[in-house]
Amino acid sequence: MLLFIDACAREGSRTRRLARRLLSGLGGEVCARQLYKARFPVADEAFLAERDRLIAAEAFDHPMFDMARQFAAAEQIVIAAPYWDLSFPAALKQYIEQINVTGVTFRYSPEGIPQSLCRAKALYYVTTAGGPILSDAIGFGYVEALAKGFWQIPEIRYVKAEGLDIVGADVEGILRGAEAEIDRLLGAPSAADGDTGS
Repeated sequence: MLLFIDACAREGSRTRRLARRLLSGLGGEVCARQLYKARFPVADEAFLAERDRLIAAEAFDHPMFDMARQFAAAEQIVIAAPYWDLSFPAALKQYIEQINVTGVTFRYSPEGIPQSLCRAKALYYVTTAGGPILSDAIGFGYVEALAKGFWQIPEIRYVKAEGLDIVGADVEGILRGAEAEIDRLLGAPSAADGDTGS
């Protein structure tokens, strides 16, 4: 199963455009999780106490862990998240808080080291920015650290298109360049590589 985590709130999202190019190239059954439509629970003390109780009881079939179970079962993961405030939309952080569950997506060794319970072999992170991406560390870098440290996904790929709202920018050219990079990433020929067909 290919899990598409969509954190793009705008209808004409440029980040989603690139993600769809990637999804098309990856192929297979796609299960979309639209974060901008999700209603996440408030992580107050009562919620955390209930979560801890369920984890202690290993009641992982509870609906609270639906997102975590889906994430753990995915074979490939595509995250589409626009670059907002040096990071990504808050909904993605809320989603991560829902899926990073001890006993579902990871467990701890006796030494306290995280061990993955996820099936995914590849994670793709797609983003676009109106200006320059000043730092990859807080947005993509945070997801990358989780993917390596907790979920231990062996292949992590990053696709970005930046400077889209700078006055005079060739927006379509920048996006086409990112799409060509996606094609190269997937090993598919693209027009940018000179393959225009016959």
